[in-house]
Amino acid sequence: MVSSASNGKIALITGANKGLGFEMSRQLAQQGLTVLIAGRNLQAAQAAATTLKDEGLKAEVIALDINSSTQIHTAVQEIADRFGQLDVLINNAGVMLDGDWGISNASSVSLDIIRKTFETNFFALVEVTQALLPLILKSKSGRIVNMASIEGSLTLHADPNSLIYDAKPFAYNASKAAVNSFTVHLAHELRNTPVKVNSAHPGWVKTELGGEGAMMDISEGAKTGVQLATLPDDGPSGGFFHLGEPVPW
Repeated sequence: MVSSASNGKIALITGANKGLGFEMSRQLAQQGLTVLIAGRNLQAAQAAATTLKDEGLKAEVIALDINSSTQIHTAVQEIADRFGQLDVLINNAGVMLDGDWGISNASSVSLDIIRKTFETNFFALVEVTQALLPLILKSKSGRIVNMASIEGSLTLHADPNSLIYDAKPFAYNASKAAVNSFTVHLAHELRNTPVKVNSAHPGWVKTELGGEGAMMDISEGAKTGVQLATLPDDGPSGGFFHLGEPVPW
């Protein structure tokens, strides 16, 4: 995938003060974008932005708890007032509350965990995207990237020969499958606009979520989201990708 990124573009990444969100911010800023470090912990977001600025990169801070409708609308107004539009949205913030990747718990996981997981991983993602969409539509090349997971692939979960067949934390997996559904539906709705909407599987990455046993470094794990955020005008929309390759739904 060839980048269409250029100076002057504005990108917002949720959960950007650490891990994948921070590294995607760094890589986008290295391509000349101004990145908005969005996080519910304002102090941590400010520290992350300072780190990027010290590297000579363009980074600003947006206070954004994606589970707060008030903060979402405040952030939208701030972006509108300061920049007038938004070129890239990466929905990165998420939680994994099931407890363990190697479990199969559909019969036992509590409704409370399912609800809390969906509140952050799905409902908040949809609310943030819907709220920011008018600003994204003002961009000549708007890009929306939903950080999903291979764990949201129903095709692979139904295949006894797949690598994720025995990884069945239901709340997390179901929330990511729902994110993929949102990607397909929103991409269809926006098919006659310049906006492209895609899901990204970053890989099994050494983050707090992925754990130390993960196989990929953060710098490698960030590449898929960055690729999709900087797609050229003839790039795909409504797809699910890992490092440029399609992932089965």
